[in-house]
Amino acid sequence: MTYPVVRFVLALLTGIVAYETIPLPKWPIYLIGSIGLFAFLQGFIHLNNRAVTTRKLIQESGAIMLFFIVGWYTTWQHDERNFPHHLTQITDTLQAYEAVITEQPEARANSYRVILALHRGKTSRGWQPVSGKVIAYFDKAAAAGEPVYGQRWLVFGAPSSVEPPKNPGALDYQRYLRHQQIYYQQFIRPHQRLLLGTETENPVKALAIRLNQWADSVFARQISSRTEYGIVKAMLLGATDALDTDTYKDYATAGAIHILSVSGLHVSILFLALTWIVGLFKRKARYPWLWPAIQLCILWFYALMTGLEPAVLRSAGMFTVLIVTKAMDRPQALANSLAVSALFVLFFSPYTLFSAGFQLSYLAVAGIGAWHPGLYQSITFNNTWANRLWEVSSVALVAQLITFPLAIYYFHQFPTYFLLANPVVLVLSNLLLYTGLAALLLSWIPFINTLAGFLLQKIVWLMNGSVRLVGQLPDAAIENLWLSTEELILLYGLIFAAVWAITSRKVMALGLAACLSFWLSGSLLIDLYQQDRQQRLTVHYLPHNTAISLVNGHTATLLTDLDAAKDPKAFDFHLKNTFGQWAVDRIALINPVDDSTRTATPILRTDAYTLWVVHGKRILLINKLSHTTFWRLPAVVDYAVIRKNALRNWQQLDGRVVARQVILDSSNSPRLTARLLAEASALTISCYAVNQEGAYLAEK
Repeated sequence: MTYPVVRFVLALLTGIVAYETIPLPKWPIYLIGSIGLFAFLQGFIHLNNRAVTTRKLIQESGAIMLFFIVGWYTTWQHDERNFPHHLTQITDTLQAYEAVITEQPEARANSYRVILALHRGKTSRGWQPVSGKVIAYFDKAAAAGEPVYGQRWLVFGAPSSVEPPKNPGALDYQRYLRHQQIYYQQFIRPHQRLLLGTETENPVKALAIRLNQWADSVFARQISSRTEYGIVKAMLLGATDALDTDTYKDYATAGAIHILSVSGLHVSILFLALTWIVGLFKRKARYPWLWPAIQLCILWFYALMTGLEPAVLRSAGMFTVLIVTKAMDRPQALANSLAVSALFVLFFSPYTLFSAGFQLSYLAVAGIGAWHPGLYQSITFNNTWANRLWEVSSVALVAQLITFPLAIYYFHQFPTYFLLANPVVLVLSNLLLYTGLAALLLSWIPFINTLAGFLLQKIVWLMNGSVRLVGQLPDAAIENLWLSTEELILLYGLIFAAVWAITSRKVMALGLAACLSFWLSGSLLIDLYQQDRQQRLTVHYLPHNTAISLVNGHTATLLTDLDAAKDPKAFDFHLKNTFGQWAVDRIALINPVDDSTRTATPILRTDAYTLWVVHGKRILLINKLSHTTFWRLPAVVDYAVIRKNALRNWQQLDGRVVARQVILDSSNSPRLTARLLAEASALTISCYAVNQEGAYLAEK
């Protein structure tokens, strides 16, 4: 069986990736498009000396080139930076702007997070049309009321650009937002915001948000436990604001984190249930389109209930294609159905391609469809329940096999006991989805709604208990796993080649798998060799704190005034990925200003400064520069790190110290740092500011 749509989608993907990664001028695109159009039209010309297969080959080659151009041009069209009035094109500073809330506001612990779409802005030349999106935050305590979708605001002040990651290995939040066409953010204080009114730009989106809020209120009344309510809200409604951190970590460790976000898995569960019900009643139906129409209605009702989450929209579109093709008695090749749904999704939203959820969900469905039947049929059991357990376990095994390289690439860990947790979680998540939908549909019936809420709570309690039990096993998750893009491609090539070799038993497939295995092993060994011999000094970005690390092989000495035991979130968010990427497994913590530290001893310590010599490097931490107390170091230091706003002007350092590198760390205020940088530039002083430029990194 051929899969023509798959080839066209691959060409479309190539065009999207080419636009994003290669800064091509427009003339090669016009050239490729012209050649593709010419080749495609040539296929319709019948010549006596040309075979039919040749004509089809030329026509298909032209179509592939055209789909490549469509991918490139569609991405160009969706890149809002190409619009003349986009915020990135405005050279003057914004003084104020009008914007509308275009997504459902997200309630966080102490703030609200909203996405604003700009309509016009005021500069020194007056009001003018301005487009673009801004992520806005404002304090809950100071808010006059909860923000609502469709509200139009007048905001004073200018948003700031979303900054790139400031530590090695940190989450690239700038890139993540750029793929959503968001380039700016702003923390809005009460006096900077004026509500102008409320309007509904998209009635379908407004309906989805109202339905989502209604379902949330039903679950909040039915479920008394905060933990269980948070799981239900995350799994069925796509909102994680009620989910506690410990529960999230338990699911991540057990390899069941995908359950906590609405995705293609939930839609597939619903689709399979609807297909089973239709199979029971379809024979009795007089109208063949009745049951497919009911399937589509329930499927899209669920999509609306989640607030039209992008992951659910993708899956709902895919299963809509399956339902329609089956109702039309057309052949249902899963590969073509997946390709058609991806074609529609990427045509209307090409940047979705770079979403981890899109990649993982399509890979999982494709892998299950291609490999699960063969794996499941390879082992049979006489016992019915054993067969069912093997069926669920084989689905989990295939899904994990096809997605684990991408999961390691994005999340840097692997759940060791996923086969223990996933079968239980899959079964219970089935029950949870059906019970949750029943609870909503029967919420108007007294006693029945109470019973539904009780069942929901107990199902989640049981699921949480099983996940927590697996997560407490020794070495439940292997952490700090890192793959480069090259190694990710090699690993997937090795997996596909190995499966090809097992299923076809061809020598060529086995040879390809062996070559890819040697290549991947060599790349990993080179990484290990470099990590064993790495030596680097880093002044990290850690807001309001000092953090200096000296790495030697797999060991690091970290000078920091952060109490990691009291504030583990700050360490995990800002520093954990950095040390994980460098494969550092031993960290010696030293408080640079606390005499109670016994892991190392400074050479000199006063209230004004501390001098450390670590791994042969002289590091001077300047804590205070007083006019009344003058101090002077006779020797040159390698690094002078100024912290806690100790320096007010550069004359304070005259005659005190000579340093090969002066660094303003992240414990200094951003405003003071900006002024000192400007003065240093005028005085031709070489200075590095962590707040502005990110972590300072020196390697041997």
